[in-house]
Amino acid sequence: MSQQMIFMVMVFSAVFLLFMGMSVPVFGENQQAKSRLRKRIKEMIPESDPNAITVLLRKKYLKSLSPVERWLESLPGMEYLGDLLEKGGYKTRAYKAVITIQLITIVVMLLAWLVTRNLTLVAIIGATTIVLPFLKLYQAKQKRLAEFEEQLPEAIDIMKRAVKAGHPFSEALHLVGDELEGPVGQEFKLTFADLNYGNDLRRAMLGLLHRVPSVTVMVLVSSILIQKDTGGNLAEILEQIAKVIRSRFKFQRRVKTLSAEGRLSAWILVLVPFVMFIVISITNPGYLPMLVKDPMGIQLIIVAFFAMVIGIFWIRRILRIDV
Repeated sequence: MSQQMIFMVMVFSAVFLLFMGMSVPVFGENQQAKSRLRKRIKEMIPESDPNAITVLLRKKYLKSLSPVERWLESLPGMEYLGDLLEKGGYKTRAYKAVITIQLITIVVMLLAWLVTRNLTLVAIIGATTIVLPFLKLYQAKQKRLAEFEEQLPEAIDIMKRAVKAGHPFSEALHLVGDELEGPVGQEFKLTFADLNYGNDLRRAMLGLLHRVPSVTVMVLVSSILIQKDTGGNLAEILEQIAKVIRSRFKFQRRVKTLSAEGRLSAWILVLVPFVMFIVISITNPGYLPMLVKDPMGIQLIIVAFFAMVIGIFWIRRILRIDV
């Protein structure tokens, strides 16, 4: 592999890692919070319930497809991809997404081969073309989840007013679905439909938590289910939850503002070496051959690259503030 190719791979890796590290919300839920959320969901749902519901829904969905589509949707990984598409707000079936990605990858690799005639570069471009759609899906899922949480206090206020007016809780869910647009309206319509189709409140709310896996939603669902079992003033509970969520968002925005300088510094620190390399190569081409051609220089570059990767993860860890 030539020095130019090594440089291109290093630039791509550094920018990719930095983008993934800095594009994650500063106040997002980390792995520990997600692990606690999954553990709490398992405690709330008996082991037989989620499996039975998932299997029944999956079988019903597969029956509506043709034999070929049914076989494609039954392949390994399709269920996970379908769940990712659903949580990202896409209506496309999983097998269609996979076929589309494969066709685009083949076309891009052919064009790259015709232009470059370099197998290594073609392989890198092909791998990037495969990875980017999945990153886009993950980003769409996170964006939809953020939009849901942003609208959730307003939805809770609507439920609170409906409960105070004497409406049953199911009708409060219906009002949220009718009055609000976006992810909140869609998810509460599905929850209301679950109740209408014969599911009890517990399963319907746990279904909402499964579709929108968030600590904020878990707090809402847990409070409603506990109130259902023990009694109490549901309107007052909903009002307190809305206040807590709004306070959390206010604090999150303040944290994001205060950490903006750190994120900008991270971009500058990582990109400066590559920018300087390009500038020196253009202004003084005879200055760098000793570094890029000498074995010791190559070793120094590799060590610096891995130190930079460690720095990216370290900066991300510093800027990642849990709220």
